[in-house]
Amino acid sequence: MADNNSTGEKTESATPKRRQDARERGQVLKSMELVMTGCLLIMFAALKFLTPVVAQGIMDLTGSFLSGQYMPDGMLTVDNVGRVMQQMIFGFLQVMLPILAVAVVAAVLINVVQTGFLFSTKALEPKMSRLNIAEGFKRLFSGRTLFELVKSILKIVVIGVIIYIEISADLPAFSMMLNPGLKTSILQVADMIFNAGFKILLFLAVIALMDYMFQRRKFEKDLMMTKYEVRMEMKQQEGDPQIKGKIRQKQRQMAMMRMMQDVPNADVIITNPTQYAVALEYDDQKGSAPFVIAKGKDVIAAKIKEIAGEHKIEIVENKPLARSLYVMCEIGDQIPVEMYQVVAEILAQVYKKRNRK
Repeated sequence: MADNNSTGEKTESATPKRRQDARERGQVLKSMELVMTGCLLIMFAALKFLTPVVAQGIMDLTGSFLSGQYMPDGMLTVDNVGRVMQQMIFGFLQVMLPILAVAVVAAVLINVVQTGFLFSTKALEPKMSRLNIAEGFKRLFSGRTLFELVKSILKIVVIGVIIYIEISADLPAFSMMLNPGLKTSILQVADMIFNAGFKILLFLAVIALMDYMFQRRKFEKDLMMTKYEVRMEMKQQEGDPQIKGKIRQKQRQMAMMRMMQDVPNADVIITNPTQYAVALEYDDQKGSAPFVIAKGKDVIAAKIKEIAGEHKIEIVENKPLARSLYVMCEIGDQIPVEMYQVVAEILAQVYKKRNRK
């Protein structure tokens, strides 16, 4: 049957262990569109807040260039053009450094919010399956690739249309921008960019939401398991019944050996006489009442009596007491209060008989 092997249909939701294993391999739910859109949104907010500072920085940079500050002889020549461009780029990066820093921090935070703190090197391990040409073609024409292609085309078209509409609307204002002064012109251009950017961000937010839903659906589908895989995982977690049975058997054997090793320390063995045997020890340093150090039924009872005989431990037949002790007490338990009197009488007889010897 299909679900009797690992190639069966994947109809079962991923188990917590499957999800944890996937996470350790670096396989987590993540939408790069969400990261990109979030970064752009935070960058635009930072740029809006820091526009006066950025504008002043660009003005100072432009003034330094026009005044010849970056040129040793006050002239731009073939020899110094490279150094001038380098200084201009460095100056521009200094102006934009706060915005770039905000973008980096935003990218890290958005990734952490999506996936939590995760460090895994397994995703970087080389896999021969990645070199498989057939698998490569399969991925090339997969549903995910088609979705990414459609998404990219849609983004290019819509963003292009938004930019065209905004430029067309603001085109008459461009000719008058230089009249108020450079700083005012920069602020006006910034406002135009913000207007267009805000509309683009709204569109990208819709795309990011769609991408997140798609990635979530694909992630859950990739983690789905066959019924056979679920059974095998449960067996691994709970342990193979046969192995667990052998472990329990071994534990019983070890417990039996420890119990038999304690029988020589007993003061008396209470028997049924053949069905039950309970070994009692009294030590006023350990407790105020005798306690059970060994007990057994049938074959084990016979073994307890055999060891008792080898070590000359008194064996007393008391059917009701033997049965009660076997049922009511576990190894290491003190005897119940209601048995104090009868056990005390038995121990008194045993000690008296032992002293006569």
